Amino acid sequence: MAIDVMLAVLLGALLHAVWNAMIRGSADRTLDTMLVVAGAGFIMICALPFVPLPAVASWPYLITSGIIHVAYFLLVALSYRHGELSFVYPIMRGSAPAVSAIAAALLLAEIPAAGGWLGVALICAGVMLLAGDSWRSGSFHGRAALFAIGTAGVIVVYTLVDGIGVRLSQHAASYTGWVFLLTALPLLLIFIVRDRAGTITYLQQHWRRGLFGGACTLASYALALWAMTRAPIALVAALRETSVVFAVLIAAIVLRERITRIRYLSILIVTAGAAAIKLA
Repeated sequence: MAIDVMLAVLLGALLHAVWNAMIRGSADRTLDTMLVVAGAGFIMICALPFVPLPAVASWPYLITSGIIHVAYFLLVALSYRHGELSFVYPIMRGSAPAVSAIAAALLLAEIPAAGGWLGVALICAGVMLLAGDSWRSGSFHGRAALFAIGTAGVIVVYTLVDGIGVRLSQHAASYTGWVFLLTALPLLLIFIVRDRAGTITYLQQHWRRGLFGGACTLASYALALWAMTRAPIALVAALRETSVVFAVLIAAIVLRERITRIRYLSILIVTAGAAAIKLA
């Protein structure tokens, strides 16, 4: 994997951890999830005159991805409603890369080299160790884990769909923006139907945070999709899971969550996995 691709994925991983931490630290995680998606959708609307349309061949993938991402963001909100960032995030992101790698190998015939598979294995082991430490310390929450596992399953599906779609689109930034626009519209509709006055009031009061979170998630995913046009999907998906390192550090420093030695050990394992992918 080229160094510029690797750095882009790592920056995207940091941005991903930032917007997730923002939602976890919010007083209303469900509404803040909607706020972030709405912010990304608004940014895309402003950018529409300056980006080309994705190639027609990618449109079926765009529509499918928009539907999948609605489910993804709803599951993210439910996960953080019941669990801490340092517990939910590793499960949510950590169980996805191994399945993504296997699925990409089976469905797309993308077979990483031995070093790539080693990196995938190390990253998965490190993030699952984080979850295991929560079980050991008695802070394991079954409902949060269930929603996080469901989120991981959705991550696998949209990773494969978008990995193909972005290559067909011929423009990674445009494809990413349209994905979020097609996610924001139905998600906003769901919230408005549920509570029109409350949703509009929340948007009016917290739109700045929405734009910040929206910019983070939009840039994060755009960087990942661009990387998928330059490197195998499995390796990009795995390297992106280094976001758990950033998430754990944010959880400890900003959210004041308790981080044990085992959790810090897992960070070293994830970092080793990232290095293995770089050398693959």
